[in-house]
Amino acid sequence: MIDNKVAGGAPVEFPTVIGADAVFKGELSFEKGVRVDGRVEGKVATKGHIAVSQGGHLQADVDAGSIIIDGEVKGNLTASDRIELRKSARLKGDVVAGKLLVAEGAAFVGHCTIGPDAHKAAPAAPPTNRIAEALPRK
Repeated sequence: MIDNKVAGGAPVEFPTVIGADAVFKGELSFEKGVRVDGRVEGKVATKGHIAVSQGGHLQADVDAGSIIIDGEVKGNLTASDRIELRKSARLKGDVVAGKLLVAEGAAFVGHCTIGPDAHKAAPAAPPTNRIAEALPRK
């Protein structure tokens, strides 16, 4: 189960729950909020909130208002407000958000673009391997 408050204490509403024994594949859209206790694969789009609880798995590209992670996520995340990685979070993917909160113990592998103008500054395509490009060719 996930705490229904973002960092700073603001309550978040999760009227929809994808249960621990559920698997959803496809495109998911909703208005307010969804908590993922099970598995979601595909694409998620909302102006609301999405939370992945400890034990939850999300393999998707997400565009949301805010994202809270206690579980495992593989995919690129975009949040108009914030992305919060709690201590049990495991994230592999790139993030674009106004704010990024990372708790001690969380794991994050990817690139991030953070700040009030993050959406404008985010690259349209996935980042390239600039180190390999900078090496002289033989």
